[in-house]
Amino acid sequence: MLSALRHQLIVSCQAPVNSPLHQPEMIAAIATAAVNQGAAGVRIDTPAHIRAVRQRLPEIPMIGLWKQVLPDAPVYITPRLEDAIAVIEAGADIVAIDATERDRPVPLQDMITAIHDRGKLVMADIDDLSSAAQAVTLGADLVGTTLYGYTELTQAQTPPAWELLTDIAAQLETFTICEGGVATPEMVGQALAGGADAVVVGTAITGIDLRTQAFLAGLLR
Repeated sequence: MLSALRHQLIVSCQAPVNSPLHQPEMIAAIATAAVNQGAAGVRIDTPAHIRAVRQRLPEIPMIGLWKQVLPDAPVYITPRLEDAIAVIEAGADIVAIDATERDRPVPLQDMITAIHDRGKLVMADIDDLSSAAQAVTLGADLVGTTLYGYTELTQAQTPPAWELLTDIAAQLETFTICEGGVATPEMVGQALAGGADAVVVGTAITGIDLRTQAFLAGLLR
């Protein structure tokens, strides 16, 4: 699985809940288009979307997650064991989980163990070197810079996490994914040069809603 993703592009195929693209068949079509053009894998949110993509793409490596906003915990990327199980049952090969050092409903070790017990890999979405090191120590198979700039600890930072990526590659033995803020083909090359084993790109490729908003904002300048 990881060999198939090494030095490759993974496309995150997601859409805002109020978008007409936020339909399983639409996400599956977007994912298929990305794979047809050479993407080695996809990253998909929610069991319904994962299931639809898996039906269209039975062989492609898939990172699955389920964003859940909880009233009593700040983590939201697959925060609970039942969320991870639903992602696995929908067809994901790799389960992405929030692995930051924040309060969580289920201990990180328990999440990783439960996912491994079901024969799947764990992608730890982290925000700094400390959380990356903890996730690797606890057995995560991949580490992604996904949450850099999106937590209380890193909110003053702007992705991509170039320095963090370099630190992880230099100090930790793990499959490292650069995710977040990769907006151009040149940045993909920079990520690989900085030590990434693979690169996830989302909004710059599939985010028609957010990209349209950004271009419209240019009319007001």
